[in-house]
Amino acid sequence: MTRETGEVASAGGNAGGEVDVVVVGAGQAGLSSAYHLARAGIGHVVLDHAPRPGGAWQFRWPSLTYGKVHGMHALPGMELVDADPLRPSSAVIGEYFTAYEQRFDLDVRRPVHVTAVREGAGGRLRVESSAGAWSARALINATGTWDRPFWPRYPGQASFQGRQLHTAGYPGPQAFAGARVVVVGGGTSAVQHLLEIAQVAAATTWVTRRPPVFRDGTFGEAEGRAAVALVDARVRQGLPPQSVVSVTGLPLNEAVREGIASGVLDRRPMFERITPTGVAWGDGQELQVDVILWATGFRAAVDHLSPLRLREPGGGIRLDGTRAVRDERVHLVGYGPSASTIGANRAGGAAVREIRRLLAHAAQDAGADSRGAHFGSADFREAEAVFRGAGGARGVLEPAGA
Repeated sequence: MTRETGEVASAGGNAGGEVDVVVVGAGQAGLSSAYHLARAGIGHVVLDHAPRPGGAWQFRWPSLTYGKVHGMHALPGMELVDADPLRPSSAVIGEYFTAYEQRFDLDVRRPVHVTAVREGAGGRLRVESSAGAWSARALINATGTWDRPFWPRYPGQASFQGRQLHTAGYPGPQAFAGARVVVVGGGTSAVQHLLEIAQVAAATTWVTRRPPVFRDGTFGEAEGRAAVALVDARVRQGLPPQSVVSVTGLPLNEAVREGIASGVLDRRPMFERITPTGVAWGDGQELQVDVILWATGFRAAVDHLSPLRLREPGGGIRLDGTRAVRDERVHLVGYGPSASTIGANRAGGAAVREIRRLLAHAAQDAGADSRGAHFGSADFREAEAVFRGAGGARGVLEPAGA
C-alpha cells in the first residue's frame, strides 16, 4: 500500500530477503504484531494476501453494518472513533486499518500469497511466497480462518439442482428474494442470515447438529476469560480450536427474541441426506428448497506451515501461550484462545515479547560461542509463557482473522 494514498501497492517489486521476523497476515492480529515489533525495533515485514487493508472484514456482506458487529476492539495505539453504525463494517474497518497502517508506517506487502514455511539455511525459516522467499529468524502467523470455509459433506449433495453457498460468499439477503432457503449451522452468522433472509424469502428453515444455546444477560470479563480458558485448554492439548460460540452460546438480543417468537429461529435437527430438489430426514420427511446456505464456520488457515510438522496427533497445533511447542521460532496469533479482536491485540504483544527475548538470547549465544553458532531451533531457550489467552467483555465473539 502506498502510505500517502492508501492504494494497493504491487508485490511485483518484492524479491524477498533476510529479516528478523516475517508476519503472515494483516488483519487485527497481524497489525497488532507489526505495531509491537516496530516499537521493539525488530526488523520485520508483513505479507498479506488480501488486495487491500481490512483483513477478513473487507469480505463481509454489505448488510453486516458496523452497528451489528459483536464488538470490535481497537488496535493498539489508535482508537476507532465516530464510526457510523449504519455503514457496512467492511467499509468502516477497512478505512480504520488503512489509516492505522499509514499512521504507524507499517511495512505491509500485498497482495502476497505465502505458499510454504520450511526449514531454511543456518537455522532460519524460509518463507516462500508469490513475491519471493524471505529468510527469517522467527515467524508470526496471523492468517485467521476466513480463507478456509468449512463445507460439510452429505449424501446426495452433488445431485442438488438448486444453489449452494457458504457464509464466505454470502451476498446479502436480496439474493434470496422469493426463494425457499435452508440455513445450516448453529453460530452467530447463521442467526444473522436467517433474520435477514426471512424478510424477503418465500420460506426459511434452520437446521443444526445440536440444539442452539442462547445466552441471556451480560457477558462480562469473567465470562470472557472462562470461555477463552476452555479454548486454551484444547489448544494446549494439541486439539483443533473450538468455535467461540460453542463455548459462549448465542447472544439473546431483541432481534433474536423476535426471531424466536416469530418462528424464524425455530430450529430443526440436521437432515440426513440431500435430494435433487431439497433435503430429507431419517424419518422420511422431505423439504423442497431452492438454496442451501452453509453457515458452518471456518478452520484455521495454516496449511502453509505444513512443512514444519507442527501438528499434534490430535490434529491441532499445540501452543504454549502463542508459541508453537514443536518449533519455538513460530508464533500463532489470532488462533485458538486469541481468536478475538481483544485477544489478538494481547497475543501480538505477547508474541513480540517472547521473540525479543529469543533474539537477545541468540545474540548472546553467538557472542559467547567462538564457533559462531547459528540461530536455530537448537539454540532457543525455554521462555516463560507470557500470554495465557484472555478475552474481554468486548470482542469475544468476533474473529481476528487476517
